[in-house]
Amino acid sequence: MIKSGKRLGPRKIYSEDFKLRIVKLYESGKHSVYELEKIYDISNQSIYNWIYKYSKYNKKSVKVVEFKDSQMDKINKMQARISELEQALGQKQM
Repeated sequence: MIKSGKRLGPRKIYSEDFKLRIVKLYESGKHSVYELEKIYDISNQSIYNWIYKYSKYNKKSVKVVEFKDSQMDKINKMQARISELEQALGQKQM
């Protein structure tokens, strides 16, 4: 049966070693949850559950929030612009 447009099939079972490897990849900062979801074809909810269960840093009481790449790019550009303006302002005051 199809619910909300999603295909229901056999439930995937992952080994504990695999789960720990995914959590380590996330903790290393090399991959976001979104990237891991796409690379390994795992639901993001499963990844978040593993992070809460196996991570040293993230517990259920702490909410995990990630910026999308476009948001990080925008923040980096704004910070670069602030630096440029601060330098320009410093030169004018001399």
